[in-house]
Amino acid sequence: MAKLTSFRWSDNPEPHKARTKEIIQKHPEIRTLIGRNPWTLLVILLCVGIQVGLSATIFTYNLPWWAVFVVAYLVGAFACHTLYVCVHECSHNLLFKNRKLNVIASLIANLPQVFPSSISFTKYHLKHHSFQGVEEVDADMPFRWEAKLINNAPVGKAIWLLFYPVFQALRPLRLTKEIKIFDAWTVLNWVIQIVFMAAIIYFFGAKGSVYLVASFFFSIGLHPLGARWVQEHFLTHGDQETKSYYGPLNTVNLNVGYHNEHHDFPSVPWNKLPKIRSFAGNYYNTLGYHTSYTVLLFQFLFKKEISVYSRMARDNRGKKKVEKPSAANTTVQTED
Repeated sequence: MAKLTSFRWSDNPEPHKARTKEIIQKHPEIRTLIGRNPWTLLVILLCVGIQVGLSATIFTYNLPWWAVFVVAYLVGAFACHTLYVCVHECSHNLLFKNRKLNVIASLIANLPQVFPSSISFTKYHLKHHSFQGVEEVDADMPFRWEAKLINNAPVGKAIWLLFYPVFQALRPLRLTKEIKIFDAWTVLNWVIQIVFMAAIIYFFGAKGSVYLVASFFFSIGLHPLGARWVQEHFLTHGDQETKSYYGPLNTVNLNVGYHNEHHDFPSVPWNKLPKIRSFAGNYYNTLGYHTSYTVLLFQFLFKKEISVYSRMARDNRGKKKVEKPSAANTTVQTED
């Protein structure tokens, strides 16, 4: 199969708006799932407590460096990823009716994630829902130079996952005309994170702080959890641009794998996402999906047909920013 050299192009609008309308017409009971889940705050406090507690334990018992990274990979990554999901819930105001309370909850969830990101994530994430695949507006879309740089070699893709937080931090910069990157909340986010990390370094030393940094990079990087970025919108099932994950890690990561369901109904909190599939199984069970992040991780790394170019691009604003691919640029069907 020909190597991808550009994103796949679509002249159609993103698929979720039309499907949502159709599903609601046939399954109006889904409206009963719309709401908020304030108990998510307890999940946030638990995961923050786990991360701070493990940081303290590592310092207290002076664990060897190899153990710091093992604990970060096997435990910290999961707690940190769950906090990432909680920040995502806050961005949709799915904890409380009051927007400021959701913002405050996201600031708390951001604490063990080391880098100030919760406020900026909230700013650009909603654009992803509205303009999926529109390069200059969707911060989930890779840069073209990013895809070209990584290519499709296993080493390149492993490096891309390892440093995924860096690439993700750069992408919102292209949205400066759309959103106000810096405001009072952003400054507060930075101040809180600086104070928090200074306290971690002071009380728990280098190992305690490195544990948090490693947990963060593993949680969204070179780890089975990092396959989530491939699962969500990479073209692994023909032209289907959004896929769900129905596997065991949904239990600890707040059903984040139910991505088609979330895009179709972003006002439904995490604990009710599986019910969407139950109500409208005739829609979701016929779509391609994944059941193993580990399998998907290895498929992404070693299948040359899957690369960072394996994304659907569009422009629904009248000015084409993404070049259309040639007929040779196709994607591969993958099975979990």
